[in-house]
Amino acid sequence: MDRSAGVLLAVSSLPSKYGIGCFSKEAYQFVDWIKEAGQSYWQILPLGPTGYGDSPYQSFSTYAGNPYFIDLEALIAEGVLTEEECDNTDFGKRAGTVNYKKLYESRYILLRKAYERSDISNNTEYQLFLQENDWWLNDYALYMAVKGRFGGKPWTDWAEDIRFRWENAMDYYRRELYFDIEFQTYMQFVFFKQWNALKAYANEKGIQIIGDIPIYVAMDSADTWAHPELFQLDGENVPEAVAGCPPDGFSATGQLWGNPLYRWNYHRETGFRWWIRRLEYCFCMYDVVRIDHFRGFDEYFSIPYGEESAVNGHWEKGPGIELFRKVEESIGWKQVIAEDLGYVTDSVRQMVWESGFPGMKVLEFAFDSRDTGCASDYLPHNYPENSVAYTGTHDNETVTGWFASISEEERNMARAYMCDTYTPEDKLYVPFIGLVMRSRSNLCIVPMQDYLGYDNLARMNHPSTVGKNWKWRLKGTELTGKLQKFILNMTRQYGRVK
Repeated sequence: MDRSAGVLLAVSSLPSKYGIGCFSKEAYQFVDWIKEAGQSYWQILPLGPTGYGDSPYQSFSTYAGNPYFIDLEALIAEGVLTEEECDNTDFGKRAGTVNYKKLYESRYILLRKAYERSDISNNTEYQLFLQENDWWLNDYALYMAVKGRFGGKPWTDWAEDIRFRWENAMDYYRRELYFDIEFQTYMQFVFFKQWNALKAYANEKGIQIIGDIPIYVAMDSADTWAHPELFQLDGENVPEAVAGCPPDGFSATGQLWGNPLYRWNYHRETGFRWWIRRLEYCFCMYDVVRIDHFRGFDEYFSIPYGEESAVNGHWEKGPGIELFRKVEESIGWKQVIAEDLGYVTDSVRQMVWESGFPGMKVLEFAFDSRDTGCASDYLPHNYPENSVAYTGTHDNETVTGWFASISEEERNMARAYMCDTYTPEDKLYVPFIGLVMRSRSNLCIVPMQDYLGYDNLARMNHPSTVGKNWKWRLKGTELTGKLQKFILNMTRQYGRVK
């Protein structure tokens, strides 16, 4: 990566018309806007279909796309929906937020109407899509259709015959749910047609897309149902252990994520075939891939299934650099960002170094009163060139909210580091962005909320909580010419305009 800059904004946060950001004209306008602001990258969050808690990191599939992101206005233009139908649908009335309950209740009704009017089975482009993606799409579409038949219950609560994928049950549900299955494949066809068009447009404008993938898949997913052999499940397909994080200064009981853990011996025996295919697929969708919880490849935290917290978990050894050597042998060298945040051991540092992937440096971690001196890896003067600098991520407070929440001692540390005792607190986001911009990191990514100087009302995610996350959106009036000029001038000042 050359010295450059980008913006972090979830697709769901775009100011599209019908309740949630999507692949609408506003997405294309955003690409144009950041291009004129001197940016070279647009980082997004995972694009998969979301389940309980609406988290993009707990998806029903590692391959499928979220139907919420389908542009309804494009379907109106196609003639399979009417503007009146969309305008008369209640997606929630609050500007600047996503109402997932309303979306769930209304979006699929409209998409079903579009499917039924589409005559999709006679579309040759659709037929080609089915052929090229049958290796994941068939299982996903059947999984979603059966899930609907069982009232949305996780696959572990389905009838035994389909839960274990007995052939007679698979044949029965394929016949019984034919149109529900085709509806699922139709939505995936439309999703990828629209996404590929948007990505191509961004690339034409000189904007590269940074995608984001979780290291783990959800227990309630087509991946786990279709391929239980990949995971640490017993003979009844019940997890033996699940993923999480150990207790630390932020949580006395740790974090219990609940994802099934990989059966790494099996992956190694197959030459890491599943991982190679997964990453190859990701690089068809994105230009750069950020892998969440990268340290889990070195060591992963294993929590006995049934535990109510992470207290009784322990560390196990992961595949290490061997996995990425196999990936490179198969698909060549690719641009990856290693999410190496949190407690990092020497072996993790060694693995990241051997991979050659840039790690992440987050400014908000730099001013901790428990640390002394100037040796912190998160202080901008210590960032190596082969790194990606952030003010914060989707999991952090906004930089304005963070500064208001830290101790007076830590606020004094930050001001002393910047030699800035006079800038008002509500304007400090500007020098904070300047800190990461002028670091040696080849790439600097700033969340849009930080460029806007917003407080924690605009925070995207509060880890270990459910119900208040992933909702923030632009209202449509914030992307002004003045803000664009501010971003351009700062990016240019620190030599990041290509």
